[in-house]
This record gives sequence, structure tokens and C-alpha cells, in this order.
Amino acid sequence: MNSEFTIAVHSLVLLANHPGKMASSDYIAQNVSTHPARVRKVIGFLRKKGYVTSKEGIGGGFILNCNPELVTLGEIYRIISAGTLQPNWCSGDTSMHCVVASNIEVVMAEVFCNAERQLENYFDNLTISNVLEKLKSVKET
Repeated sequence: MNSEFTIAVHSLVLLANHPGKMASSDYIAQNVSTHPARVRKVIGFLRKKGYVTSKEGIGGGFILNCNPELVTLGEIYRIISAGTLQPNWCSGDTSMHCVVASNIEVVMAEVFCNAERQLENYFDNLTISNVLEKLKSVKET
């Protein structure tokens, strides 16, 4: 999984915590602890899908454009990170005569595909509001 998913969720939860307020990429980046260009890249995907809107120029930034109670982490994962759970490299060599070396890539691809499906199913049961609620309960304890 890539860090863009975490940046996307963090950004949406931050915006949900300040409903109706515009947040600059610098502000979001400082909160996420990353570079503003990374935030703009990730939020660009969210903006294209309608989760946030933006205003350019002085006083501009991003504002939440969705209901955080309805947006699931599964939706965000599929937009930002689908297919990233499986590593780019796999051990083995299909030309080898060893049953392990010649078949490990196919078997591990299936393992990662199934794992990603289960992860998406789990994420489908969590909303941006759920994450915000969890964060607020951590602060209270």
C-alpha cells in the first residue's frame, strides 16, 4: 500500500473536522507532515472525483464537498491505492524446474489479490466520520 492513501484519508478527516472551512495545501501538509506538493497531488484525485472542491488564489484552498458519513475508506482506497498491496517484484523464476521457483509468482499474485479484496471489504465498513470519531475518542482518553 502506498502513503497516498494515508494522506487522502488524513486530508478528508481534517476537512471533515472543520466543516465549511477552506484549508490551504500548506495547512493540510503541515498537519499531515508532508510536502504541500504531495498533498496537492493526492487532493487532485479527490477533487476529480468530487470529494473536495478548490479555490485558487489568496484565501484559496480546499473544502470538503461530500458527506463524511457516507464516504468509505474503501472508496478512497480504490481511487488512490487499488492494486498497490502486491509488491512490484516477486521471487522465483518461471523458467526453473523447481515447483516453488516456477510457481511462486502466480500463487503470491493470488494471495495478494485475495488479501486486497479482504482489505477493501474492511475499508468499505469504515467512513471518514468513523475515523474522525475514533480520533476524538482518543483525544478524550
